[in-house]
Amino acid sequence: MLSNTCKYAIRSVIYLSINAKEGKKIGIKKISEELEIPTPFLGKILQSLARQKLLTSTKGPHGGFGMGKDPSEITLMNIVEIVDGLDMFENCLIGIRPCKSDNKAQAACPVHNQFGHIRKQIYDLFKGKTIGQLITEMENTNEYITL
Repeated sequence: MLSNTCKYAIRSVIYLSINAKEGKKIGIKKISEELEIPTPFLGKILQSLARQKLLTSTKGPHGGFGMGKDPSEITLMNIVEIVDGLDMFENCLIGIRPCKSDNKAQAACPVHNQFGHIRKQIYDLFKGKTIGQLITEMENTNEYITL
């Protein structure tokens, strides 16, 4: 459902939210090693999040990435929209155009009605769930969660 790029972005924001508090910066190599994401690929992901002000980016020997917003203000949808866009919420699941038609003579997508409900639930979840909430839920679980 989400691209690997988007999953990496979410994991990176969670990691930085936990480890880069109070203006602290973390170098890309450390983030890359900790999350096992190739450094050049991670750099592109983090820069796209920094351009949208979710993260901060500082160059130089003491540079790195930090949080641009409080984790309680960043929703999953913020990240999904930046990385993957909203296609999964706006376009047909199987690529039919138009997916749904007001013209009764024209057939609608065969999965439109069923997927529409699921799509709405996913949209609402992503829109309502913050990185701060995810971190709290991770901290409250007895299970070990690897980012």
